[in-house]
Amino acid sequence: MKNKFILLMSILVLGSCSNDFTDLAPISNRNEADFYNTENDFISAINASYAGLQKKGVYGRGYWTMFEMRSDNTDQGPDATGLARVYTEINAFTEDPLNEQITAAWTDSYSIIANCNVILERIDNVTMNTDVKQRIIGEALFLRSLMYYHLAIAYANIPLQLTPFSVGDELTQVDANTVLTQISGDLEMAEDNLAVSYSGGDKGRATKGAAATLMAKVLLTLNKKSEAEVVLRRIKSSYGYGLLNDYANLWGAANENNKESIFEVEFISGGIGQGSSFTNDFSPSAFLQTGQGFGRNRPTASLSNAYENGDLRFAPSMGTTYLNAAGATVEANYIRKYESDPPTENDSDINFVVFRYADVLLMLAEAIGESNEAYDLINEVRDRAGLAPIDASTSSTFEDKLLKERRVELAFENHRWPDLKRFGVAATKVNEAESFIPQSSVRSLFYIPQREMDLNTKFVQNTN
Repeated sequence: MKNKFILLMSILVLGSCSNDFTDLAPISNRNEADFYNTENDFISAINASYAGLQKKGVYGRGYWTMFEMRSDNTDQGPDATGLARVYTEINAFTEDPLNEQITAAWTDSYSIIANCNVILERIDNVTMNTDVKQRIIGEALFLRSLMYYHLAIAYANIPLQLTPFSVGDELTQVDANTVLTQISGDLEMAEDNLAVSYSGGDKGRATKGAAATLMAKVLLTLNKKSEAEVVLRRIKSSYGYGLLNDYANLWGAANENNKESIFEVEFISGGIGQGSSFTNDFSPSAFLQTGQGFGRNRPTASLSNAYENGDLRFAPSMGTTYLNAAGATVEANYIRKYESDPPTENDSDINFVVFRYADVLLMLAEAIGESNEAYDLINEVRDRAGLAPIDASTSSTFEDKLLKERRVELAFENHRWPDLKRFGVAATKVNEAESFIPQSSVRSLFYIPQREMDLNTKFVQNTN
């Protein structure tokens, strides 16, 4: 049975203390004046921030709709109407600022940021164990940066709030580069404060490797490849990660927090409100304990065709047939990485893997640029997949080969849309995968939710 630190938290609800401004202020089940006064208060507060990652607007659902379904990797599945409308719109670039999913992503991301801001503002005033204090500061900086990274990629023009929000404060938008530059510095501090690893009930907390991996991703997004290379080499040489021998062993509740895993969002089943919904959302099976799955976030034919013959990653990543309620075989792609059989609906034990070591190797190849060393890094990942090595003589450009390798290695892990944007090929690749979406319709940014536009009249809406 999993021993997850988020279960050790006292009940602390993330949310907004007012509907009159964007969600930048937390509330708790205790009066704030009586909270944030002891070491245990701050442990509870940071654990609540981790628990916030489970919410439907963040890793529970929002991020896979915005960073996988938005890309050429997946679509909304067979149901394109009714309750699935929000997913259909995101997939087809037809959503408007009222779309519930992009609103939830904004709200839930800022809710975690708000809690982290209060922690960082108040923790220096409390006497506690120095090591615990430094760890909590590092965790708060990491979690806040993780949220700001996703907000910067999705919306770009956002408020960069680094202190607790007070009624009467005026929120102003800044561009994505300003946000990313801020969090690259925050992550450097977080890496200094965090441990290389944790054990027991603390296993699953953010580590030096987690902070450094996000920092490297931010630096690549800022096109600071030489700086990213330094960080990635440090991860590779100092933090003890390695590829598992078998790609299939990366997935499933029994394999979580393994030597390749750098950071995961922790979920646990058992009817306590901390299970994941991935199996119910992604599986089309009619034979789950909870009934028919929805088959959402369905792999595109383009993604299926991207796998080379004999690629050992294909079978653990996606299935191609399933049985319907009548017992007939249906041919359709579906995600397998998050398979389980939850006892109740949306209560799976499956974690979401945010960062893992294969991503580090491929980012390092990107940072170095085309060279024998870069191909060696790519081939280290390919070798695990049972594929022959590639080199400069292999057909296509270095960037195309690297992007393809990232696609099949990291499918359904929320990297594809940021990758397409970073490589400057989002419109082309989306149109190639789903020809009904013209390149001219592929916007690089999501709309800022209408609620925020109404409450902050000086905000400028995204149009491109």
